[in-house]
This record gives sequence, structure tokens and C-alpha cells, in this order.
Amino acid sequence: MAPDRTGGLDLGQFGVYTFDFEFQPAVHMRESIQELETQGWRAFWIPELLGREALTHAGYLLSCTEQMHIVNGITQIWSREARWTYGAGLLLADAYPGRHVLGLGLGDARPGIKPMAAMNAYLDEMDALETPNPTPTTPMRRILAAYGPKMLALARDRAAGATCYHVNVAHTAQAREILGPDAFLGVEHAVLFESDPDEARATAREHLQPYLTQEYNVAKFRRLGYSEEEIANGGSDRIVDDLVFWGDRDTIVEKLQGHVKAGADHVAVQVIGIEPGLSSMSHWHALGEALLPQRSRVIR
Repeated sequence: MAPDRTGGLDLGQFGVYTFDFEFQPAVHMRESIQELETQGWRAFWIPELLGREALTHAGYLLSCTEQMHIVNGITQIWSREARWTYGAGLLLADAYPGRHVLGLGLGDARPGIKPMAAMNAYLDEMDALETPNPTPTTPMRRILAAYGPKMLALARDRAAGATCYHVNVAHTAQAREILGPDAFLGVEHAVLFESDPDEARATAREHLQPYLTQEYNVAKFRRLGYSEEEIANGGSDRIVDDLVFWGDRDTIVEKLQGHVKAGADHVAVQVIGIEPGLSSMSHWHALGEALLPQRSRVIR
């Protein structure tokens, strides 16, 4: 039975996206997510790329918090059959009403497989499932990783909306036009607390290197109007500055607001330039002071 996907997602305008937890033991993850919740952050986004399994990761973080929304950004459809994704999502929706968002995406290209066909087939299988599991009082909610017009339309029609990773503000405006006024639009954006242009761009290029060489990401950047020369050799200053907002806190915050003005409902902020195993907490604190007005703190 297909889940009801008509409910809106209320994640607040800004959230945290991080790979930091891939390198931390569970006890440190718990302490960090609780501190973020106490600060007033309402949404925390996690990837599925470096080893943490998406849905057990989400379940653990939900168990550590009281109000935080945990968003899979993304759960890769290649990692598990649709019936197991559905079953896990159903349990999390039942156990943590309104606090889990199932982000679905391909993650990478597979030779000979068309992305639209693969995602449609996966959603068809999820929506056709019958299960003896109890129906949660708050429906399971899903969003799709989407960049091009066809996948964005699919996210509009078959999910609560879309999430976009490594895009510029112009893409956010384009995505909003395709999604229409009602579908959710979440945008991830990398930020770097570094004001020296040479240092900032060097760190940003290191972060962007995998994305500037992957075929499907290169195609995305071409659609956004970047030339082959701008994408090649580590990326031009223009593409680097568009995809990684660097500078002091106020400069970064002003640039992040551009996505909201362009139509994003929510911006997931990814702090980069942190050594694996260390924490971005001081930067999350600084961003929270600027991005989370009238913050409601959780008393523990």
C-alpha cells in the first residue's frame, strides 16, 4: 500500500548536513546530536556513502533525540531491496512520528541503467507492497534526490518533494519552478570558514574533486551553464565559489539566504574543511546563532 505523501515537511529553513559521524564512535555521535538539538537545530541530514547504513544510522540518531528530524540524504536504492526500505521506513515513521524523512536516490550511475526507469521501478515496488506491519499514525514521508527536469517532476508527483546536492542558487530557482509551489525543496550547500581566497579555493577544490569528475555530476554542471573548461582541472573560480560558500560567518549566511530567496524550503548546510574524526560543532554553533532566530532549546 502506498504511503500518504501529501503532508508538508516542517524542517525549518536551515539544517545540518555532515559526513562527520562516519568517523566518530556512537557515543560521540549521541553527544553531538543532542547538543545540536539543544542549540535549536531541527533537522539533521546524513549520507550513505562511507559505511554507515542509512536506516540503522537514522534510527540510532532518532533514538538519541526528542524533537530532531533525521533526514536520509540519501538512502541509495542500490543498497537494499524496495521491500526492506519500505519496512524500515514504516517502522521509523511508527516509532518516531513526523521525525524521519526517507530521502531516496541513486547515489551513482550504473552502466546500462536509466536513472528514471530505475527510480520509477523502485517506487512502483514500494507502493505495491502489502505488509502485516501496523500502519503508523503519521505517514512515512519520502523525498527524491533530483537535479534534471524529469527527476524533479517525478519528485513532485511521487514524493513529498526533492533534495538537491551540490547545486547553485540558479538551480534552486529552476527546481522551484518545476516542483511548483507546494512540493518540498531541500538544498544542500557546502560552506567553509576561511577568508583567504587562495586557501579557501584550494580546500574547496579538494572537496569538489570527486564531483567534478563523475559523469552524471559533470552533466548536471553542464546543464547549469558551466563550460567544459570551468569544470575541468579542479574547477574555475566561478564554479568553486558557486558550489562552496566561503568567508566569515556573515558572508556565508548571506549567501545561504540566496537559496531561500530562490525558492528553497530548507537548506542543509555542510561544513567542510574539518579533519576526519574531528567535529564541526564550533561552526554549527556559530551558524546556529545567525540562522536560528527565536530558537527553542530542548531542556534535558
